[in-house]
Amino acid sequence: MVERELPWKDAINAVMQEADEPLHYEAITQAIIAAGLRTSLGATPASTVNANISNSIKHEGESSPYVRVEKGVYALRTTTGMQQNEKQAKKLEEDEAQYTLITSFGMFWRRNGVDWKASPRLLGMQNIGATTVDFCQQLGIYLLYDGREVIYVGRSTDRPLGRRLYEHTFDRLATRWDRFSWFGLLPVFESGDLGQMPDHHATSLIIPALEAVLIEAVEPRQNRKRGDDLAAVEFIQTVDPEISKRQMKATFDTLLEKF
Repeated sequence: MVERELPWKDAINAVMQEADEPLHYEAITQAIIAAGLRTSLGATPASTVNANISNSIKHEGESSPYVRVEKGVYALRTTTGMQQNEKQAKKLEEDEAQYTLITSFGMFWRRNGVDWKASPRLLGMQNIGATTVDFCQQLGIYLLYDGREVIYVGRSTDRPLGRRLYEHTFDRLATRWDRFSWFGLLPVFESGDLGQMPDHHATSLIIPALEAVLIEAVEPRQNRKRGDDLAAVEFIQTVDPEISKRQMKATFDTLLEKF
């Protein structure tokens, strides 16, 4: 355990210097957390790691200590002796940039992990220890499941995600779904706040993003790749604390009845 918290870039370098192979930014993030190099993670630690490395490559060019090996995977130029010409770097950057329409997503979140009301808290975190984010106001696409079967695909545009899902707890689908997935368009800041919808998106972003969402959500057998082309980092569901409180109260009340 380190005595003091390292700046993000120093923490990234410490992990990559110990690695004997290129690492995905999510693996770098997990290693930083496991080693205790950072305790203040914010809401988007994996995105912060990726942004630090990507911005260095973009703005420093060959002076950057990092090399992008493939989408989301990086190595230290100095420790690996790896080189990358300008054409290769530009191609990899373009491949990564085309999937930036979807900013965040959650897969197979449990319906019973949400305290349902008109504005429910849809809580998730990027990594263990990161700040919890409430996605109630997110906009985008969602799917409802009965077990693993998709029974409904919807969109949240005029009404946010939390409200749309809440409506499905008492409409014709109320008894037919137990899990949901969602793909959001609003950016997520390190503070845990959601940003505003961009004024427009280029067609070159829309088509690849839609393909990646469909592959991730439907999991078609004949697709050789999955939706890992999404630039977004997945958020893992966090059960609303109000549910735990009610469960504890019910247990306590049951015990009282026995005495």
